Amino acid sequence: MKLKVFRYDGDESHYDEFEVPHKPGQTVLDALFYIQENLDDSLSFRYSCRGAVCGSCAMLINKVPRLACRTQVKTLVEGEDKVKIKHCPALDKGDEIEDGAVLVEPLPHLPVEKDLIVDQDKFFEYYREMEPMLKTKSEVPGEEYEMDPEDVSELEDYTNCILCAACFGACPVDGENVNYRGPAALAKLYRFHIDPRDKSERLSLADHEDGWWACEFHTNCQKVCPKNVPPNIAIGKARSKLEKEDG
Repeated sequence: MKLKVFRYDGDESHYDEFEVPHKPGQTVLDALFYIQENLDDSLSFRYSCRGAVCGSCAMLINKVPRLACRTQVKTLVEGEDKVKIKHCPALDKGDEIEDGAVLVEPLPHLPVEKDLIVDQDKFFEYYREMEPMLKTKSEVPGEEYEMDPEDVSELEDYTNCILCAACFGACPVDGENVNYRGPAALAKLYRFHIDPRDKSERLSLADHEDGWWACEFHTNCQKVCPKNVPPNIAIGKARSKLEKEDG
């Protein structure tokens, strides 16, 4: 099995090809570990939990942002991958996908530091701008907060976000507008807006041309999310509410 991997170390970028023995249940992250441990120990990539919980290993795999730890090599090689996203200019860069091979590249729209590792500072800057912490209605609750099951269900749609930045890399708007706050940050903002325990007015934090109003609803964000978080739905609801408030 052939892996074609993007390489960069502060100079010109290039691609290296590796032959990796295939094993049942093998993930792309498993294949990268094989390369690092047996073929080229200079290969750099980010990972942590290896269980699709931490979001560290998001990268561009066969031109789709995914978690390397949960992407099965077999489905890629045999052409069983069904993720179809709308065109993004960043996908025109780099090498082309070859039949029977796996193409691994860094996540788009973020600066490459080394090989498959990107600088996520901008992504987390936009995330922190949304003030992602609960601001409760009282300093010390006298008793637990009671929540309607429907509220809990909607909250879970957004609390599942693991901040992997796959949606950021898949969003065509993020590729064109470096100031767009991005799907993950806006989805997190909406998550606190709908939390009945929260006391603050949230939507205004992104009520500008690079926030709610920059989204073009390509829906790539939801298609690539490993946890099925729907940022596009959150953005649509937030815009509708703001429009009603503005008359």
